[in-house]
Amino acid sequence: MSLTAVEQYLRPGTLHLPALPPLSLYVHLPWCLKKCPYCDFNSHEARHGVPEARYLEALRADLESALPLVWGRPVISVFLGGGTPSLFSPEGIESLLADLRARLPLVPDCEITLEANPGSFERGRFRAFRAAGVTRLSIGVQSFDDARLRAIGRVHDAAQARAAVEEAADAFERFNIDLMYALPGQRLEGLRADLEAVLAYAPPHLSVYHLTLEPNTFFAAHPPALPDEDVAAQMLDLIVERSATAGLQRYEVSAFARPGQRCVHNLNYWHFGDYLGIGAGAHGKLSFPHRIVRQQRWREPARYMTQALAGQALSQDEEVSRAELPFEFMLNALRLRDGVPRAMFSERTGLPASAIEAAVDQAVQQGLLLAGLQRLQPTERGFDFLSDLQALFLPRKPRGKQTP
Repeated sequence: MSLTAVEQYLRPGTLHLPALPPLSLYVHLPWCLKKCPYCDFNSHEARHGVPEARYLEALRADLESALPLVWGRPVISVFLGGGTPSLFSPEGIESLLADLRARLPLVPDCEITLEANPGSFERGRFRAFRAAGVTRLSIGVQSFDDARLRAIGRVHDAAQARAAVEEAADAFERFNIDLMYALPGQRLEGLRADLEAVLAYAPPHLSVYHLTLEPNTFFAAHPPALPDEDVAAQMLDLIVERSATAGLQRYEVSAFARPGQRCVHNLNYWHFGDYLGIGAGAHGKLSFPHRIVRQQRWREPARYMTQALAGQALSQDEEVSRAELPFEFMLNALRLRDGVPRAMFSERTGLPASAIEAAVDQAVQQGLLLAGLQRLQPTERGFDFLSDLQALFLPRKPRGKQTP
């Protein structure tokens, strides 16, 4: 990226950020063994294998082009997401992390997470990722029930899931298990059995996701029969209650953790921190003294590699408007059970506290928000009706002239 391109971000503007927020790095590795019918992520089946060497070369070129935008800023976390990043070889991941360390000042205790699926699991593979420099593993188990796994199109079975979690627990002090609920044909007792299987491994961190039918997925076009809303609500209540008794506290809408095991990378998202995103379709958010910008890389892997190697990985690059910032901030911050310090709004957006005053008052009046002198925090009702609470901070449309 040329100096002229960097200077456009540093020119005077209407925002005034007192300091830049923490910076994370997201790396997208887009291939998977098979596209799940519910998945709307930028993932692609590796029908002819993964072009590992060329993709790693493209990531290196992408990062080098982006360096002027983040020069000198320490990186507090790295997240290798996908797709199924564990399809890459441990040697490839080691090479990638070496490239990152050579170009970015990773903090000494930098959290480096790799997403892995049991379908790509081989004995010893997770230990090799640990030796390569990964410090935290996130395993997409989703269920320990073979029938439910088949119903959602997963390529692994329950036995593979158990073997993967056992090795993860042996190789990593910090790991996460992904669990889905409200699956096709699932009943409350089935979810209870899945939950007990998860908790038997005493995971440091648990992520829980309600299966939803997202647009442009196979399930959207061919919807399966899912548990109704009342049953799904009972399932979530069971997860919250049982996880708490097992020592996992719900600190975010979909995340539970033991003390000291909260995900640093995701917390930076919820705190409206910065993140540089590299890789096919990766999103990024970067702050400058007078503006905040969002970026996206080219989505299709072949085109991404070609463009990145030519120094043109970006497909979209736009400034976030003042009007959008209150919602952008609250969309993230209100996902946290404990909320955020009031002062963080101005620190991370560059806007005065008055920019959200009316919406905060309205949220308090509706019983959705606690607004103390120091913190903004969703109430129990606000946490249950989070979309309604977040929507209060959407940009207000200007009123048009009234016609008599």
